[in-house]
Parts: sequence; structure tokens; C-alpha cells
Amino acid sequence: MKLERLISMIYMLLNHEILSASALAEKYNVSQRTIYRDIETICAAGIPVVSYQGVNGGYGIMEEYKMDKSLLGSYDVNSLVTLLRSMSTVFEDEKAEETIHKLQTVHQEAKKPSMSLDIGSWRPYNETLRMIHDALQRQLVVKFEYVSTKGERMKRFVEPVNLLYKYDSWYLYGYCRLRSDYREFKLPRIVSLKVTGEHFQHHRHEPKVESGWRSNGLAEADEFDVVIRIAPPAMARALDFFVGAEKRFEEDGSLNILLTNQHRGSMRWLVPVVLSFGDGAEVIEPPEIRKAVKEQLQKMLEKYREV
Repeated sequence: MKLERLISMIYMLLNHEILSASALAEKYNVSQRTIYRDIETICAAGIPVVSYQGVNGGYGIMEEYKMDKSLLGSYDVNSLVTLLRSMSTVFEDEKAEETIHKLQTVHQEAKKPSMSLDIGSWRPYNETLRMIHDALQRQLVVKFEYVSTKGERMKRFVEPVNLLYKYDSWYLYGYCRLRSDYREFKLPRIVSLKVTGEHFQHHRHEPKVESGWRSNGLAEADEFDVVIRIAPPAMARALDFFVGAEKRFEEDGSLNILLTNQHRGSMRWLVPVVLSFGDGAEVIEPPEIRKAVKEQLQKMLEKYREV
């Protein structure tokens, strides 16, 4: 009961300029002596309660500790709470939870946000995510083995700059000492991660972090369009994957996916994606990618020739 009373008193003090000990005692049906002890407990917890003397005196929380309600509307607070809650789930961040409680104290209507955001708290590489997040906060160099798209493994020492979430995956963006430049590293490809005890300072010129396919260094000349025909059984998965692509349903029930402004580097990711759909996807054009898919299938077939 005492804990519930203390929490309630904090809310009351946050939402009122001054409350007298007698008013608080009457509200909680306790003696004024109990209220005095409760105020001491709240102060000991680090919340700055100020005592005001005089006829209209009482207790209040220092104004600098409060948030001005006019700064944020209910929509703003709900958006912040949604983002903070999703981040606290991934990083198990107690400070984020504390911030949520503060926002909800000021805006009571924010206690039940109208939307939620799941950014993959179940994923097995969450420990990697938390370790990098911790290294970021403490400005510590991380070391790991990284598997490239070509299957090459290489040891990297990286000064973390930030964590990016895009295309349904997390990326580490930082200064790679091996390449002497800034790079992005996809978290699922990071192996044997260690946080070193070496501190660093960002003294180099940090390029702007961009979002989009072009930020991966894939923007090249000779752009072309790609058309992929998707059979009905694979349609739902294709719609999930090719979110930003143009789509056209055909009379036979199939779905055409149009990827515009692609380039030669697209084959590095597009061929494996098409193959992952099995017989549910067919590249219609361009001929170069059709040929690349065929060659990959022939290599796969060769491995099973003895079956």
C-alpha cells in the first residue's frame, strides 16, 4: 500500500503546483506525520520536492523537473511512447522505460497508444544488437569476423557510429579500420563479436548516412528494369519482400513485379532471391538475369547429379 501511495503522490505533485500536507493526508486517509515521512522517502529517491511556507504553502516538485505539457500534444507523446517501447524491448533499456513513465505522467491519454511497433525483439542476434548498442554508448571499438556476400570471412575492427534498421534487418554503421573508411555491416553476418576495452573519439569526417539501395554503394551505370513473374502460391511472400516495387496482376492469376532502375550489381542479391522462391518465380527480363539464374540452377543440379 505504501508503494502505491508514494507513486500516486508523485503523480499528484507532478500535476499540481502546490499540495498541502493536510490535503494529501485527507486524500490518502493517513496522518500528516505519515505524509512528512513519505515526502522524505520521495526526496531520498532523487525527486526534488520543494517545501513552500505560509498560509497557502505545501509541497511541490521543482519546476525544472517537470515537462511543459504545451510542448507535446497527445499525438506527439503517443508516437514517442510507441518508438521508445519498441526500442526498450530490443535493448532492454531501463532508461527508455523511465522516459515512457515520465511522458505518461504528463499526458494521461498516452497510457494506451493506438499503435505498436515490433522491430524484431525475438531475433536470435539480439545479443549482438545489445552488445553493439553498449559499445556505442561507451565509445568502445568492436571486433568481429564478417561474412561478405561472396562468402569471404574477414576480421574487422570497427568504431561504431550508429545502428540502422532497414529492409527488415539491423546494420552496424561505423569506421572500419581494415578499409580505412566508413562501412555498413549486416548484423546476421557478424560472427564472434567482442567489445574491446579500447576507447575512440569520432575525429574523422563522418559521411551522411543515407537510407535506400543506393546507400549500399550499388548505384552504377547501365540501369535497366527487371520483371519477375510470381505464381499464386508464392504471391504472399513476394508481396512481403518486394514492398516498394511496382506490381501488376495478370489475367492468368499471376503477379508481375517490376523493379525499376536496377544495375549490374543487382545480380548479387537478385539471383539468390529469385531462386529462394523455387518454381514460384520466373525472371521475364532482362535476358542477362534470366541467364544468371539458369547458370546458378545448373551448378546446383550438378551437385545432385549422383542422387
